[in-house]
Amino acid sequence: MRLLHPDGTTVHLGYCSNVHQAEDLEGVIAQLATYAEPVRERLGADRLGIGLWLARGVVTELAADKSALARLKSELRARGLETVTLNAFPYAGFHREVVKKDVYLPDWADEARLDYTLDCARVLAELLPDDAERGSVSTLPLAWRTPWPRERADDARRALDRLTAGLAQLEARTGRRVRVGFEPEPGCVVETTAQAVRALGGLDPDRLGVCLDACHLAVQFEDPAAALRRLADAGLPVVKLQASCAVEATDPADPAAHAALRRLAEPRFLHQTRTRAAQEIEGVDDLPDALDGALPTHTGPWRVHFHAPLHTAPEPPLRSTADQLDEVLAGLLGGPAAVTDHIEVETYTWSVLPEPPTDLPGGIAAELTWARDRLTGLGLKEEPS
Repeated sequence: MRLLHPDGTTVHLGYCSNVHQAEDLEGVIAQLATYAEPVRERLGADRLGIGLWLARGVVTELAADKSALARLKSELRARGLETVTLNAFPYAGFHREVVKKDVYLPDWADEARLDYTLDCARVLAELLPDDAERGSVSTLPLAWRTPWPRERADDARRALDRLTAGLAQLEARTGRRVRVGFEPEPGCVVETTAQAVRALGGLDPDRLGVCLDACHLAVQFEDPAAALRRLADAGLPVVKLQASCAVEATDPADPAAHAALRRLAEPRFLHQTRTRAAQEIEGVDDLPDALDGALPTHTGPWRVHFHAPLHTAPEPPLRSTADQLDEVLAGLLGGPAAVTDHIEVETYTWSVLPEPPTDLPGGIAAELTWARDRLTGLGLKEEPS
């Protein structure tokens, strides 16, 4: 969907396809028919944005085979779908039985991560609608925090210089600008916006910036307004927003909260958990560790990196951080100028909920309706197709 900000900026709203399992081109095309087109129809929209996740093997095929790329582009058009952003955080195997920390591999000290990201940018430049101002690609925040010796950090910095050069060359060749956003995430080299400013400051803002994930921001107990001011003051653009909610246990000592959290402690994804004690953030790398006593229950709420559906509350007495997402949306788009123009609903955890939905297109459509309503409440208007 497209919405028009009062300043004239077209804001693209869509959902991320990493919720669907597909590791080859046939699977990607099948998910457009099985899920994305039905979501569009549920919304009654003529056009729907989909932020594609394309595993390494799919990107390799698309980058090398013009006919395969033309086929994907044709399928998107025929189903009323458009793509202005790719999620290039997971490299492959995102729906294996156990993913956990493997999602951070290869990291930005590895040549494979640079090659994959540039291939994603090349593919996106071809998929962009003719009237789209630019594209975006989101990626991991350099690496998981350990091990991260100085030599690997130096390798990563050199890779970012090569990424900038590659994106500039792509724009010179195609006339299409693609920016890459690094996504701060708990447990990584870059966890917070303050760390993003330190690690990414001084890079070319026309090419590189931040992908702001509202769930991650909430888990780290960052104040949305302060975080956005910090990025703006550093000249670090918000290339893309991932509209997402974390899960909060207001009283983690409550046995009912403990039991509800236990039902979220599933084996596939990493669910970093944080609490705030005397303005200091304490945390563990995964929810089961917190539940087994590694995180104090008396200091205050726990927030869990578990992407909760935007439009529904988790099992009581748990709550979602939808109020935090509201603040992020208001900070980005409630002012006189739009701070970002790409918004991607990224609830990839539907399949690992304690009660997975029987109607996934309906759930995704409800999330997009929630996000659209919030944006129109901020003064944006739906663009006619």
